[in-house]
Amino acid sequence: MTPDTVLAAAIGLALVLLSLALLMTVLRIIRGPTLPDRVLGLDMLVAIAIGLIAVIAIKTGFSLYIDIAIALGLVGFLATIAFARFILARGLAPEREAERLQAVAGTKSSLKRGKAGQAARRKRKGER
Repeated sequence: MTPDTVLAAAIGLALVLLSLALLMTVLRIIRGPTLPDRVLGLDMLVAIAIGLIAVIAIKTGFSLYIDIAIALGLVGFLATIAFARFILARGLAPEREAERLQAVAGTKSSLKRGKAGQAARRKRKGER
């Protein structure tokens, strides 16, 4: 085996694996139940695209692709920060908000039951 065949096999394998990861990430973005899941999927999509560009740069020997990958990384980082600020300004996702409200309601009812139980125990012991 020559180094060229090993490199060609590695490039082929990398392209297949990155393409598979790209498809799975697109499915996650489409199916993602909440907005943060979709934002995370978009960030992963940028990372996979950078990997694909890097592998293509190695395959073609054209080094300008590396500069494009670096620029894409910077733009992807800024987009992730913008999405995170949007999510923070928007508040919790509606699903999470409903879960939080149910948890708060459950805590309040358990506290009421706890106080009633304490009063009953005091009454049995003869305390006030």
